[in-house]
Parts: sequence; C-alpha cells; structure tokens
Amino acid sequence: MSDAERKMQFLYQLRSKGVTDKRVLTAMEKIDRGAFVRGLFADRAYEDMPLPINCGQTISQPSVVGLMTQALNVQPRDKVLEVGTGSGYQAAILSVLARRVYTVERHRRLVNEVREVFECQNLPNITVITGDGSHGLPDQAPFDRILVTAAAEDPPGPLLAQLRVGGIMVLPVGQSDAVQSLIKVTRTDDGFDYDELRPVRFVPLLEGLGKE
Repeated sequence: MSDAERKMQFLYQLRSKGVTDKRVLTAMEKIDRGAFVRGLFADRAYEDMPLPINCGQTISQPSVVGLMTQALNVQPRDKVLEVGTGSGYQAAILSVLARRVYTVERHRRLVNEVREVFECQNLPNITVITGDGSHGLPDQAPFDRILVTAAAEDPPGPLLAQLRVGGIMVLPVGQSDAVQSLIKVTRTDDGFDYDELRPVRFVPLLEGLGKE
C-alpha cells in the first residue's frame, strides 16, 4: 500500500469513528503517527489500535486521540496542558491546533525520547516536563484547555483549579480496572459543567515519578 493510500485509509477510519472536525483531521493528517511508534509495532502505526510503548505505557488508538482532541475544541490562541505525555503523539496533534502546549510525564525515559521526536518533527511550541501531572503546572496556570490521558476516579482538584473560566478539560474518569467514561468539564463563572462523552479504557493516573 502506498503512503497516500495508507493516509487516506487512516483518515477514513477516523471519520467512521466520529472524528469529523476538519481542523482535527488536518492536524492528524499532518502529524505522522509512525514517528511515535518504535520497534516491533512500527508497521502497525496506521491501524486504529492502541500499541505498547516503553515504561509499560501505550500510545492511544488514533480514533480516541481524535475524539478527545475534537471534544477539547482547541483554538489557535490557546495554552494547553496535557497530563501524561506517553509517546508524544497527542501533544504533537495539539501543537498544530494551539499556540502553546505544556505536557507533563512521570517517566524520565519517555520525556527524553519525545523531546528527540519533537525536535526531529520541528514542533517548537511544545514544552515537555518530567513531573507528577496530577498536580498540574501551577506556575503556568491558568490554562485554556487541559487534556488528561490517564484515568482518575474524579477530576483532580489541582487541575480543575488551573482551568481558566470558559476553559475545557477532557479526561477519562473511573476505576482503572473497569470501564471508564470520557468526561468533558467546562469551567463556568459559578462552577463546572460535566458532560459524559463515551466509554473508554486508559491506564490509571498515578502520583509521583516513574522509576525510569
């Protein structure tokens, strides 16, 4: 299959799963998922499935990345916080849509790997930080958008506090070994509105730093 055919099939898969936002589809066409998948699974980079990466983590399936990005409704002037960098694929897509992306990862090894990839892909508006993402980044707050790529039992308080009024946070919520729900939280003048989007499965949001 040629690269062009593979790209068309990739975009068709996304559309068939409900990713219809033109800006999101354009960003996902621009960012090559193959650059973020290494080793044994490199030849499966364009299939709509999660794949294992280092440190026991996964790169999410593209349709879920697309649906989360679509729900986040990122605008060109937005400052975005991502909790759980993983492979860096989601942050790369956000970087096409936003002014600035801050992404926090607890595994130092993954941070070093993605910095290299971002440099090779020429994505200078992403800042990668080794840290405990459940605390957010108070120094850079408030954020217009926050995306969490690991499941918590409830939306973490520090992250809610770092969301600008009118801002949106998208995250999976639920027990880590059960089905979780993808939730969209919108901060209003007098509190938070919650929308349940769809069932998902993500690794749990853990506190502290990883061993690697």
